[in-house]
Amino acid sequence: MKVSYLLNKSLSLKLALLPLLLLLLVVIGSVLALISQLNVSFFLLVLTDPELHFALWMSLATSILSLLLAIFISIPSAWVMSQVRLPLQKLIDTFLDLPMVLPPLVTGLSLLLLFNSQGILSQFIPIISQWIFSPLGIIVAQTYIASSIMLRNARGTFSSLDSGYRLAAYNLGLSPLQTLLKIELPMCWKPLLCGAILAWSRAIGEFGATLMLAGATRFKTETLPMAVYLNIASGDFEIAVGASLWLLFIAACLLLVLRTLNRNI
Repeated sequence: MKVSYLLNKSLSLKLALLPLLLLLLVVIGSVLALISQLNVSFFLLVLTDPELHFALWMSLATSILSLLLAIFISIPSAWVMSQVRLPLQKLIDTFLDLPMVLPPLVTGLSLLLLFNSQGILSQFIPIISQWIFSPLGIIVAQTYIASSIMLRNARGTFSSLDSGYRLAAYNLGLSPLQTLLKIELPMCWKPLLCGAILAWSRAIGEFGATLMLAGATRFKTETLPMAVYLNIASGDFEIAVGASLWLLFIAACLLLVLRTLNRNI
């Protein structure tokens, strides 16, 4: 049925369009307000400013490393959880989902208390207290957040796979690990890649937990979100907008890749 016909016949549909239009207005307006700052001088600033260069490469380096760690942690964990029911399964699920729902500042504070020199882990592994307020702290915070997203996505992907494939592989003599590598991963790689992109986008834009665990030091722990914060606080509006434009560009690229993958799944 044509949309125009439905709208002409239904007052409720017309009224339901109002919040949608309002949301679109705010989203598109905020993006255009940011893009409208981009002129020739701003464009040159975005491309040439040393602080933005440092923040960009720090963001890319730490987020890529964090994503790799999150994949290494999440895919085996999700694979196991999709096949066997662990003791206290619901409680484990609740704890593993906490990073997605906790406020980032609370997440960062809890990590800071865990990793500082008086923390529980530092009592057994003293060297990890040196990770805080350093680039390693950024990686820890980003990995913590990205792992939760990647785990949720990977577990849903493995659980949705027809168990008949797994049973057939076992009957043919493949081990569980061989089944994962030769059957399940080749069948699930696109949804897993979509989850990895979402996890990466969350990692590269992470601010609150990173601020608490790694601090906000120029040319040391300065990622793009941190550059926005530091320069807004110091009144250097141009650098803050430049960092925001880089984040907008990265987000647009990731969304384009994600839409392309979803269309082909």
